[in-house]
Amino acid sequence: MTTYGSFPGTRPRRLRTTPAMRRMVAETRLHPADLVLPAFVREGVSEPVPIATMPGVVQHTRDSLKKAAADAVAAGVSGIMLFGVPEESKKDALGTPGTDPDGILQVALRDVRAEVGDDLLVMSDLCLDETTDHGHCGVLDEQGRVDNDATLERYAEMAQVQADAGAHVVGPSGMMDGQIGVVRDALDQIGREDVAVLAYTVKYASAFYGPFREAVASSLQGDRKTYQQDPANVRESMRELALDLEEGADMVMVKPAGPYLDILARVADAVDVPVAAYQISGEYAMIEAAAEKGWIDRDRAILETLTGIKRAGARIILTYWATEVAQRLGR
Repeated sequence: MTTYGSFPGTRPRRLRTTPAMRRMVAETRLHPADLVLPAFVREGVSEPVPIATMPGVVQHTRDSLKKAAADAVAAGVSGIMLFGVPEESKKDALGTPGTDPDGILQVALRDVRAEVGDDLLVMSDLCLDETTDHGHCGVLDEQGRVDNDATLERYAEMAQVQADAGAHVVGPSGMMDGQIGVVRDALDQIGREDVAVLAYTVKYASAFYGPFREAVASSLQGDRKTYQQDPANVRESMRELALDLEEGADMVMVKPAGPYLDILARVADAVDVPVAAYQISGEYAMIEAAAEKGWIDRDRAILETLTGIKRAGARIILTYWATEVAQRLGR
C-alpha cells in the first residue's frame, strides 16, 4: 500500500537533477572578469624559459609576454600582474633594477601597455625581492635585518617609476609597516592620483611560495618571518586590514588563497572595497603534479578551487590558470 506524505517531505536533491538545473540554481559563478594573470618576464633571454616547479608556466621574453597579454585580453581576463626577473649581475643590496627606468619590470610595463592599452589592467609587483642580491623584500641594516623605514623610501621611488612606465595598478607586496600610505603619497606627489593601489594586506609566511622562488630566480637565504604574517594569527590580519584602508588602499588582498579561505571570508565581510586573493605557485604546483600522476581530475580541481575562493569572498582572483580558465568559461 502506498503511503503519501511520508518522510522525507523536503527533497533538496530536486535542485540537483540535471546540469541545467544545477547551473540555474548555482549560488557562485566564476566569470573571466574575476581573473588576473600573474606573469614573469626575464631579462636577457631569447626564448621563454619553462619553470620546472610550475609546469606550463614560463619566464617570458618581452615578445612572449606581449602575446600572453594579448591572449588574456582575448579571453576576457581583467588584468595581468607583472614580475620582473633581472640579470643576476644587476642585482645589488638596494635592488637598483627595481627603480631603474630601464629595469626589466619597467620595460615590460611599457611593452604591455603599448600592446594592450587600457583593454587589460596592467599591474606591477612593487617589491624588492626579485632585484636584491640577498633576496629579501627590503633594504638590510648593519645587522642583516630588513630596515622597514629605509625600505619605504625605496618603495616610494618604485611606485613612481612603475606609474611612469604605465602601471594602472601597483601592488605593494613586501609587508612593510606603512607601505600603503607611503606609496599613495609618492604617487600623488607626481600627479598620479589615477594609479590604484592593490594592498597585499594579508600575506602569510607560507610554505606554498616554494615554486615562486624559482620563478623569480630568488637569491633569498633564510626566511621572511619577521615581516610576513604568522599563519597562526587572525586578529593580526584584521589589524593590517584596518591600517591599509586608513592609509588609502583601493583594493586589498589575501595571499595565499586556498589555505586561508577563513581569513578571506573575514576580510570580505569587513570591507566595502574590492577584495582579491592570490592562488599562489604552490597551490598551482600541487594540482598540476597530482593531475600529472593521474590522482585527480585536473580541470575539475582547478574550477573547484577557484569557485571556493570566489565563494569565500574574493571579487578578484590572481591565478596562473587565468587565461585558460577564462577561455573555458567563455565557451
